[in-house]
Amino acid sequence: MTSLPPQLILQTLNRGDGLLGMRPHGKMGPRADQVTLVRLGRWPEAEADRKTWEQLPLRPVDPEMLQWRDAAFGRALTPCWTLEQEEFFADFAAEQVPQLRALGWEVEFLPGFAHHSQAIDAWRLEVGAEADDEASPAPERVQTLGLSRRKGSWLMSLGVVVQGERVDLAPLIWNLLKRDRRWLSAEAIGTIDDDAVISLRAPGGRRLHATAAPLKQLMLNLLEVLVVQRSRRGAIPLTSWEAARLSLLAGSDSRWQVVGADELRAMWLRLQSAGPPPPQPQPDGLGIQLRPYQLQGLAWLQYLARQSLGGILADDMGLGKTAQALAHLWVERQAGRLQQPALVVAPTSLMFNWAEEAARIAPGLRVAALTDPDQRRAVLADLGQVDLLLCSYGLVWRELRALTRHRFSVLVLDEAQAVKNPRSRAARALRRLDAGQRLVLTGTPLENHLGELWTQFDFLMPGYLGDSRSFAKHWRKPIEVSGSAQRARQLAARVRPFILRRLKSEVATELPPLTVLTVRIPLQGRQRQLYESVRIGADHLVRRVLAQQKVFGDGLISVLDAMLKLRQVCCDPRLVPGLAVPTGMETAKLDWLRAHVPEFIAQGRRVLVFSQFTGMLSLVEAAMTEAGVPLLSLTGATAEGKRGDLVRRFQAEEVPLMLVSLKAGGVGLNLTAADTVIQVDPWWNPAVDAQAQARAHRLGQTRPVFAHQLVIEGSIEERMLELQARKRTLADGMLGSDTGEQLEKFSPAEIERLLAPLLDEADPDDDA
Repeated sequence: MTSLPPQLILQTLNRGDGLLGMRPHGKMGPRADQVTLVRLGRWPEAEADRKTWEQLPLRPVDPEMLQWRDAAFGRALTPCWTLEQEEFFADFAAEQVPQLRALGWEVEFLPGFAHHSQAIDAWRLEVGAEADDEASPAPERVQTLGLSRRKGSWLMSLGVVVQGERVDLAPLIWNLLKRDRRWLSAEAIGTIDDDAVISLRAPGGRRLHATAAPLKQLMLNLLEVLVVQRSRRGAIPLTSWEAARLSLLAGSDSRWQVVGADELRAMWLRLQSAGPPPPQPQPDGLGIQLRPYQLQGLAWLQYLARQSLGGILADDMGLGKTAQALAHLWVERQAGRLQQPALVVAPTSLMFNWAEEAARIAPGLRVAALTDPDQRRAVLADLGQVDLLLCSYGLVWRELRALTRHRFSVLVLDEAQAVKNPRSRAARALRRLDAGQRLVLTGTPLENHLGELWTQFDFLMPGYLGDSRSFAKHWRKPIEVSGSAQRARQLAARVRPFILRRLKSEVATELPPLTVLTVRIPLQGRQRQLYESVRIGADHLVRRVLAQQKVFGDGLISVLDAMLKLRQVCCDPRLVPGLAVPTGMETAKLDWLRAHVPEFIAQGRRVLVFSQFTGMLSLVEAAMTEAGVPLLSLTGATAEGKRGDLVRRFQAEEVPLMLVSLKAGGVGLNLTAADTVIQVDPWWNPAVDAQAQARAHRLGQTRPVFAHQLVIEGSIEERMLELQARKRTLADGMLGSDTGEQLEKFSPAEIERLLAPLLDEADPDDDA
């Protein structure tokens, strides 16, 4: 005769059953007015069933420990068992009961069992402005997509409604991420069936369940935030952009209730319905005729202003970014929207250029500059009579207290790569300035690494790309270290709507050609021996540093100093501090310059010579003076008031040669009188060399331009060219270029990409 299977009976008793609680005993803690007991309706007889019974985490209950209103109650409940904690019964019912039933056991839940999984009735997302005494009102933060502080401008609270009770969803999600890694990958989330039942665990052992669809919708939009956010409970800080994107959940899934995000949702809907920038006519009163691509740029800047957005005008060097920005300010003034002055912050060397260009391009703008120390207070006190205020990067943090007393209609950073270090005093000061619109002008938003791109966006729309740590983890490391093409495409799709970049080869076809010639010069004699000696010493130093694992701090400084010495020997051994150079030692690059510069000038060419080392420029100046070549020199030692005069003299063709240091003259200058550029020493990134070439190859140039890059054959300088090529590939892939008669910025396709999930694959070191 076959024996009947074992039977378990589970029952939850409370005050309605006469139970007052249970005293602690053994490993079991005290219970309040609810105790779940397990009884055996039929004992396990088979040996396998007895082993299963022994392995269950049940503990016998001492009947004397149960507290009843009447001593006669509960006598029929012995023998009985329970779990060490009452909240363990939710997991027992959800996980072990199905296993027992699969083994043939009968399990009966008596009415009133309190630990069944409960269905989620509704999903709730609450978005509210973060309390902050220094913060501006919520609608203004929405308009500018900016943060009042670094941690976030909005707080998001997630909840579910179960039988009329709101339950915090955040700890349930964290538990789910810990148990099921599929929810860390957008690609894996897409494979989950919308109707699949997902079990969620609430603190205290409570079990909830729901179909997957609404949770998938949330996770696809929130995945990036959750992976970075380390708080398991309570409200989650969000940037305005993240909060606005999440506010659209209500429109995409009716099961979501979104509370407190009406203005955020309105911003997204306005952006979606606005379409790409319309064509822009030539503004009246402008001092120049804008080219077609410049009118496109003006239309894009105007579009950003209407949508209260910031952006990066990243046109190739020499395409007139200054002219487009000034035209934008002029149109804003004509429309009556320049209620407060605009502020342009630029390198000191470009102050005179901005003043001259404003007078030529937008003569109707009232311009003032903070260049004269004796006039600064008067200028700041009379800003009501100013349309455009000019300030240098070096001055903006010194005058920060005075500048923060004013609000600016537009804040423009020119050559913004000058503040690519977000921790510099100037960069920190700029983030504190109050402006209705923030714009960046730079032909090189990405010079060395993606962190520089993050810095630009952290100024424009703080938090849009997360904080620097999360950006490094989710973007820089996968792209720069692991070479993830997928992550690179995602980041490019996220930033390109806010970057306008046109190349000279695409939009300024009337420009004469630029020919770049890499001149490889061999070292000879004692200079070659010296280079090899310094190279061997540097090699031993680097190996010693690596062996000691001193990659940072003093070790890194030593390595950089060794590489600097190698570069100095390539240029001229006399540049190395403390090095005794014997008379008559070869100087390969200086010899090349002695031979070719007078020849170029004799052919009627006008020449720019660039070097990072001002000492090298001094040696070149002495050699050219000895050869009878008239010249001008522009370095960091040149007084600010004299720079404009030097540029005018060269442009007037008074002299055929100008020596320029990269730091002082590598950006912003218009030197179209030159048709030959000589770069004595390469720099680590290609953008700097391109900037130097662009001083001559820009709008206004009428002759073909030849750029000669002097490189010592087989030296560290050739390795620098290889590094330049890798950096150029990274920048080109991330920035792309915009061509065509109609700009596709903020087209429906681009808006859709902005709303799409950003993480299609989980990072291997994500720790949920």
